[in-house]
Amino acid sequence: MDRRKFVLSSAAAATLSGAPGPALPSARQLRWHALETYAFLHFTVNTFTDKEWGYGDEDPNLFAPSAFDSTAIVEALKAGGMKAVILTCKHHDGFCLWPTKTTTHSVKSTKWRDGKGDAVREIADAARRAGLGFGVYLSPWDRNHAAYGTPAYIDVYRAQLRELLTGYGPIFEVWHDGANGGDGFYGGAREKRRIDKRNYYDWPGTWDLVRKLQPNAVIFSDLGPDVRWVGNEKGIAGETCWSTITPRGEKGGEPGVGDVDTKINNAGTRDGERWVPAECDVSIRPGWFWHEAENAKVKTPEALFDIYTKSVGRGGSFLLNIPPDRRGLLHENDIASLRRFGQMIARTFARNQAAGIKPTPEGEYRLKTPATFDLIRIREDIRLGHRIDSLVVETGPDWKEIAQATSIGNCRLIRLPQPLTADRIRLRVTKSSAPPAITEFGLYTVTQA
Repeated sequence: MDRRKFVLSSAAAATLSGAPGPALPSARQLRWHALETYAFLHFTVNTFTDKEWGYGDEDPNLFAPSAFDSTAIVEALKAGGMKAVILTCKHHDGFCLWPTKTTTHSVKSTKWRDGKGDAVREIADAARRAGLGFGVYLSPWDRNHAAYGTPAYIDVYRAQLRELLTGYGPIFEVWHDGANGGDGFYGGAREKRRIDKRNYYDWPGTWDLVRKLQPNAVIFSDLGPDVRWVGNEKGIAGETCWSTITPRGEKGGEPGVGDVDTKINNAGTRDGERWVPAECDVSIRPGWFWHEAENAKVKTPEALFDIYTKSVGRGGSFLLNIPPDRRGLLHENDIASLRRFGQMIARTFARNQAAGIKPTPEGEYRLKTPATFDLIRIREDIRLGHRIDSLVVETGPDWKEIAQATSIGNCRLIRLPQPLTADRIRLRVTKSSAPPAITEFGLYTVTQA
């Protein structure tokens, strides 16, 4: 494959996955699957300008959190059930939350911490102390840097990435979006710059650098190579959502970062070329950055739980953005909703009413006493890939169908319209590509916080 271009042919897919053949998860992907729910922190000068996208000409001194407390932020995330956190180390405005050597447009040019602050360091250290994974977001578009749009900027971008991947300990995920240029400050040029999104960034070369510096980190972009975008910012995967995919461009043809068919990304591809599971990103607020006008518009715990069932519960992950405010803290409304969501998850899954019951050869679970449930969880041994194409769940003795599902993968959650009580439940696989390898069949009751 031409290393200067990113065109996902069959040969390229084999190169990225390591070998042709059945698509199976790598060790780093298996570790990622186990996390299921983790947080995004969108935090930069936009927090102080009330914008979603900064232009790039903002005075660095606008970044002035009055009470930044990384420990308080991370502890609130942990209380909400988050297993890791990804920080926007640099958004499109180009302001860097660490004292990078690549530009003066960073925290070192601010009065915050007397110019000696490092928000990346503080969040990374707090996450590590709390036992959470730490990941980095580094926008490829930089509306501040004068070199953006020229080959020299790629060297700058990779130098920034190298600093993040060598100075802050183990990284669990490296996050790249499909931002591809437009209006910007660009060192005072104040113009519109367009780039060839298929070739300019040379993503394979950048991903090689990630592999070298953080081999255990998964790489996210529209199409992977490890984790793919689910195709929307609502946090919802398709009712059928395979972790395997053969991606396609928005208008057909070869895909690229910033150019994918979102419908295919949402559903995946049965027997796709690569194992690239879906990451479902959504904000707890209408916007990605904190805005005072949105303090009363925080998603409820029940809404978050519903998204959880349609993200983690469809084989993907739930990446929930909780943006710090101008104090450098999570807002009280966000914390309250997040905490209650975490309690809902903990209480709902505290007891599997089918635990310890082995199924008969016909897939029947005979409980010792009748169970009342309204949520079913099924897991496959994904080390063997996707095996089950479809299944139904029935209750005896008359074997009435109560639920059905297609893709299972790491986790399939089926929420029933109302609670059912039964002591005989049968899981019947109606189609599979190989003998099913089910690792969990669980019966649960959704419990409010």
